[in-house]
Amino acid sequence: MDEVLQVSRVGEHVLLVKINRPEKRNAINGAIAQGIGQAVKTAEEDPQIRAVVLSSTGDQCFCAGADLAEVAAGNHAALLTEEGGFAGIIEARRTKPWIVAVDAPAFGGGLEICLACDLLVASERASFGLPEVKRGIYAGAGGVFRLPRRIPPAIAYEMLVIGDSISSKRAYELGLVNRLAAAGEAEVEALRMAAQIAEGAPIAVQQSLRVAKLAGEPDETELFAAMREAGRIVRESADAKEGTRAFLERRKPVWTGR
Repeated sequence: MDEVLQVSRVGEHVLLVKINRPEKRNAINGAIAQGIGQAVKTAEEDPQIRAVVLSSTGDQCFCAGADLAEVAAGNHAALLTEEGGFAGIIEARRTKPWIVAVDAPAFGGGLEICLACDLLVASERASFGLPEVKRGIYAGAGGVFRLPRRIPPAIAYEMLVIGDSISSKRAYELGLVNRLAAAGEAEVEALRMAAQIAEGAPIAVQQSLRVAKLAGEPDETELFAAMREAGRIVRESADAKEGTRAFLERRKPVWTGR
């Protein structure tokens, strides 16, 4: 049970994928990215798997996003997979439903992983936010375009440009969260939902999900391209460097707009 990513079968038709780095706020490293990418492949290739639940251990943070120690060491590329992008799932092409169980705050890349999944179960101690602009960066793992698709755009815009978070109750009211659970019970409820999905006809479920995702949405390939260009502009700005310095120096950043 010491692996940073635990993958197990629950019953005959559900795969449970669990990030297990609570001491590092469940931050994504290379092993986790590769493991989630492999879990996507396993679920797609095994006809007996009808739903996947993604969760994490600990009650302090669902996932802190990228492991900054890896990034600082120049290993950012290790946090991506060729087919899935960041964390092995952000850009993964999937046909099976993925349910994410959130039992702690999910900020930045952690929320973007949630947005890459299809359904979301959260406990009362969960909260959600994209605080990147406070650090001179931005939500470049899908958050900038996926959040406005999941909640009313005006609220998403506010979260993106101010960086404040919302509670799980508010997220439920806005439609980001499918089901609320008591503290410590998000994974149990997500597995219950997965079992309900598994009772349906697999092909009917997969095709229903496929067409539902197409409704009113442009191809994400174009959106990811636009996102990467925006990311380049942000990364090359003086404000991005200032944001990092201010964070490390524990001071308020001084923005120049350059």
